[in-house]
Amino acid sequence: QLQLVESGGGLVQPGGSLRLSCGASGSTLSFYNIGWFRQAPGKEREGISAINADGITTYKDSVKGRFIISRDKVTIYLQMNDLKPEDTGIYYCAICPRHNWGAMREEDYFHWGQGTQVTVSS
Repeated sequence: QLQLVESGGGLVQPGGSLRLSCGASGSTLSFYNIGWFRQAPGKEREGISAINADGITTYKDSVKGRFIISRDKVTIYLQMNDLKPEDTGIYYCAICPRHNWGAMREEDYFHWGQGTQVTVSS
């Protein structure tokens, strides 16, 4: 069964950068729509950014201009710049097999990874 794996999280100071990676062991992700989600402490998981198989992207308003999603044949990346304390949370990637990937609704995404922790703090 396809299982996604996230990596790249860590502790960073406000204004710093991190690059998250999302991959699948033994499988290419070339044909999938992929989303990045974040679950902040005490809050529900929310969609942050997504990219479809053609490379079209979408972003949550609060990360526009700071985060960049990209992909190659095997990995989806989330470059996070100018990080803020409110970006703290567990970051997950998942696959959307449907055409409405851009809505970034949690219920439309599957094959969730285990998440990677991002902490933005001085």
